[in-house]
Amino acid sequence: MSEDDEIERLAAVLEDPTARTILTEASREPVSATTLSERCGVSEPTIYRRLDDLRECDLLVERTKLDPDGGHHRTMYSTNLEHITVALREGQLELQVKRREDPADRFTRLVEGM
Repeated sequence: MSEDDEIERLAAVLEDPTARTILTEASREPVSATTLSERCGVSEPTIYRRLDDLRECDLLVERTKLDPDGGHHRTMYSTNLEHITVALREGQLELQVKRREDPADRFTRLVEGM
């Protein structure tokens, strides 16, 4: 995917107010789709569509949280986005997306590099 395509895709996702609210809510603490639906004031199907869009842009991570009391599990979402920078240099737009790295992923990369 070209940088122009990535800029277009990110801009389209971030243009949506529900997607922006999901990012801000998920940056504070891991949240479920049901909680996001309540906080955003939109239906769960809308939340799931936006979650898919945000995951496709690699702006959210999905984790399964086990419920120790009921033996059930719940999918929780948190952002891995630290910041996005769009710069204009010499007539070209440049995109930089800085993501937080999960400690488990960092450890796996370290072990694989040995």
